[in-house]
Amino acid sequence: MPADQPVPASEVLREWGRIGVIGFGGPPAHVALLRQLCVEEREWIDARHFEDANAACGLLPGPASTQLAIFLAHHVAGARGAIVGGVAFIVPGLLMILVLSALYLHGTPPDWMKGIAAGAGAAVVAVVVQAGVGFGRAALQGREGAQRIRAVLYALIAGCVTVVAGAWVVLALLGCGLFELVLRRGGLADRLSSIALPGVVLATTGAAALPDLVWTAFKVGALSYGGGFVIIPLMQADAVNNGWMTDAQFTGAVAFGQLTPGPVVQTVAVVGWAAAGLGGALLAAFVAFLPSFLIILIVGERFERIRQDRNARAFLDGAGPAAVGAIFGAAIPLLEGLVEPWQLAVLAVAAVALFVVRLGAVPVLLAAGAAGAVIVLAGAAVPG
Repeated sequence: MPADQPVPASEVLREWGRIGVIGFGGPPAHVALLRQLCVEEREWIDARHFEDANAACGLLPGPASTQLAIFLAHHVAGARGAIVGGVAFIVPGLLMILVLSALYLHGTPPDWMKGIAAGAGAAVVAVVVQAGVGFGRAALQGREGAQRIRAVLYALIAGCVTVVAGAWVVLALLGCGLFELVLRRGGLADRLSSIALPGVVLATTGAAALPDLVWTAFKVGALSYGGGFVIIPLMQADAVNNGWMTDAQFTGAVAFGQLTPGPVVQTVAVVGWAAAGLGGALLAAFVAFLPSFLIILIVGERFERIRQDRNARAFLDGAGPAAVGAIFGAAIPLLEGLVEPWQLAVLAVAAVALFVVRLGAVPVLLAAGAAGAVIVLAGAAVPG
């Protein structure tokens, strides 16, 4: 079917829903599946247009692969297609993670479920570090001299804020991005030969309530520059400090977000369940994904032009490295959630599998979860 001929909403529902079901492996898998469908198989969009859209999604806050899925659905089927395609892409993984939340957080979960969460949660620490390494290399690529120094400083600042006050790491991301934008627009970046030191903003978290849950979900969906693993520090401090979850439970929630298809951002539904049950899970998911739909519906076909915008590029050059620092910083509180010695052993094996053997994250998480279940059923202590 030609790219300029509208695609029926029923076909969008079927194809985007299929990707939502089989899309294990996070954003790289989602992008590959969407490209295969829209560029290679159906030829609904040319390769250059697809790459421009993908790059533009990377410049925006929130879940980039979800925004790409919504954009492509909008491109082939208009506003109605954007809504149908986005929902079809999100719902399968959301349903799976809601079932896992019910088993994991409602009442007393069975020991095998606790073991899966504890084992996979241990491996998540290694997966997060691996993601940070990959994003860090990409962030430094093409930067020289003062730009590279500032990128490292932005990462260090955001990493420190993540460890000390994770709930407010978004301020570090925004601050670094705005600082770099001001430097570029004012011409100061060319005159500075070494360092730029944006301030670190610390704050305290509020009491647990639905408004707090809405704010947490909003940060995840609208303010998480870098998407993906950047959501971890945005959620963990809120979830733990507000008393919704323990560190161990949150680590398990991140593991479930990795093990289910669809966007990693769906982890916010587990946090929402812990805060306010099924209603809280659905509310958190709605708030987190709404900005992605609004952005595509409002901007439409002009979406990919963001890539060429000099101000957007300058902002991302500050916020991007800061997001990498936030990812590395997230590994520390996740590590603190590993309270049993056997979890550290699982983490060590997972690190070897990821960095030495170079296995993928999904099989490593599955193996770690299975190992955790076996270890717990054999009589080992279960994290609280």
